[in-house]
Amino acid sequence: MARTFYLESYGCQQNVHDAERMAGLLEAAGFEAVDDPTLADIVVINTCSVRERAEDKLFHRLDEIRYGIGRGPKPVIAVTGCVAQQEGRKLLERAPDISVIVGTQAMRRLPVLVEHAFTSDDPEPRIDLNPQDDASFPLGIARRGDPVKAYVTIIEGCNDFCAFCVVPYTRGHERMRSVQEILGDVHEAVASGRREVQLIGQIVNHYQAPDDPRCDFAELLARIDGISGVERIRFASPHPRHVTPRLIDAIAHLPRVCKHIHLPVQSGSTRVLQAMRRRHSREEYLDLIDRLRAAVPGIQFSTDMIIGFPGETAADFDETMSLTAAVGYHSMFSFKYSERPMTLASKRLPDDVPEDEKTARIVALQAAQKAIQATLHASTVGTDVDVLVDAQSRRREHEVSGRTTGNTVVNFPGESDWIGRLARVRIERAGPHSLSGTVVAVECGAGGEFVPAATPADLSPRA
Repeated sequence: MARTFYLESYGCQQNVHDAERMAGLLEAAGFEAVDDPTLADIVVINTCSVRERAEDKLFHRLDEIRYGIGRGPKPVIAVTGCVAQQEGRKLLERAPDISVIVGTQAMRRLPVLVEHAFTSDDPEPRIDLNPQDDASFPLGIARRGDPVKAYVTIIEGCNDFCAFCVVPYTRGHERMRSVQEILGDVHEAVASGRREVQLIGQIVNHYQAPDDPRCDFAELLARIDGISGVERIRFASPHPRHVTPRLIDAIAHLPRVCKHIHLPVQSGSTRVLQAMRRRHSREEYLDLIDRLRAAVPGIQFSTDMIIGFPGETAADFDETMSLTAAVGYHSMFSFKYSERPMTLASKRLPDDVPEDEKTARIVALQAAQKAIQATLHASTVGTDVDVLVDAQSRRREHEVSGRTTGNTVVNFPGESDWIGRLARVRIERAGPHSLSGTVVAVECGAGGEFVPAATPADLSPRA
């Protein structure tokens, strides 16, 4: 009987895809996935160290799993990801029953290390934190969890060392995957029915193919755009200073590249951006927004914002508020600054903005952003948008949802067999976080023509 594993993951898109890879590796090694940790021979926790108190959250989750298992057989516990890379053997001080610790660059060894934990009489935990310069990964191994979109890693690691960021320390220096391997990943994803490709890397637009000097990020987008079966191409996260004229032209003219860009700014104050080591100014960022809007009419922007970075004054925060209003983001991920281990900010800059001031500022920013999103969404009422259907509603039995090319969520009455197809939806209602409407037409099979879609009475829109 095959051994079973339970895997849960936290954090960014890279972590989601790493979890898909690890699940695929374990299945290829003969293990079977289960949805309940109490039924698993192996429990794998894939961690993220970006948020505050990441280690505490890991130990709390391990306590919950132990409590659920009770007095039954104890599973092999494996901790992977950024906290594993960051803390290493120190994790054993609070959780001595961890059997395997695998860093971000050693995930390919997970099945071997787990098997050793099962079969060896040596109680010493298996730990592998050694970096691997080779960023390649076996094609077809990842157990993709989404039926419509496929994550494809193109870069591992980062060389920028922004003052607040732990990634260079947990994921290592920047390594590019070969363009041939990336295209192979895309072909495999399309063959398995995925129609959207999401390219991921810490600074995704810094890509330069190690096996083809002609292939920069814009050229990579063009090559993927030419693959039959790819309907949409997204990428995250680009750095503003690496958005070249060639990339702007690619977004504007390649039909499958989505007209949305997640463009992290982190602060609206040039003074704070310099302290963050972001290497761009407020003025340069706003000029880039203008150039993108001129080249790509209707393009939608999202961003990341850090509030209360060391030294941030009330005047600096006012600049963040004014930049937010000037850009008009369709969505924003905003966070209160907290020190991350090993970062330049933790070593050099005192965390001197009071916590209550951070809270007041982020509440004000999030309220302003919510109002901006509500206004932008309201302007779409009465228009028709094309939505790639990606999920059945969890709240309403006869409703499906998907995203526009601008990455806005749209909910509407529909059939589950529409998942993976494009639907043309007339927007009837708008909220700050999503749109809703009625389907006008739907693809007749993947890649087919739109045909009118009659909506049965029991699928009519509900408030």
